[in-house]
Amino acid sequence: MNLLDFARGPALDVAIAIFLFGVAWRLLSLWLLPHAVDRSVARADAPSGFSARVSGFMRHMTVPKDFKLSTRFAVVNGYVFHIGLAIVVFGYAQHILFIKGITGLSWPGLPTGLINLIGVITLASLIAALVRRINSPVLRLLSGFNDYFTWFITMLPVLSGLLAVSHLGARYEILLSIHLLSVAAMLIWFPFGKLMHAFLVFMTRGQTGAFYSRRGVKL
Repeated sequence: MNLLDFARGPALDVAIAIFLFGVAWRLLSLWLLPHAVDRSVARADAPSGFSARVSGFMRHMTVPKDFKLSTRFAVVNGYVFHIGLAIVVFGYAQHILFIKGITGLSWPGLPTGLINLIGVITLASLIAALVRRINSPVLRLLSGFNDYFTWFITMLPVLSGLLAVSHLGARYEILLSIHLLSVAAMLIWFPFGKLMHAFLVFMTRGQTGAFYSRRGVKL
């Protein structure tokens, strides 16, 4: 078995299994944690729990007007690399074929040139996010291994994918192997690092919205 066979065979199989088990374990463990019943009396005009959760989630999708100047770049840049990653993952024809092989689902892909452009923009956006984190005294103080390693494990598949498509740096088979192994590493890290926020964000923001709305806080 050569490196490419290992990368697209056992490595990805094990990584997907760990990803699925890890995500399920994290979500189930949070669901089963003991929690106190909120016995406070809800405000008369408090919205329903579902409406409050939706409002709480949507509230964090925009920049508060009092903080627009200080947070605009972070919010806009966050949208750029999140949307860019989604387009690259779900819009590239080869990725769609990979997803179809696992789930049976398929849809039309975007032109390769467009995907490459979005990939470059996404990579630049990730680098900009890292530079901001390093140059901000507050963010630098709050950042630890989890933050930097999560950034690295997210950036590596984007970079290796661009190099593989462009045939830059090594033989295509080697570049593709590195790309697949980087994807496997990201899937393994996903449930245990900050990438898990892709699932947890719906729970945390929704719960925050319900908590504050019950007490009459306008979101």
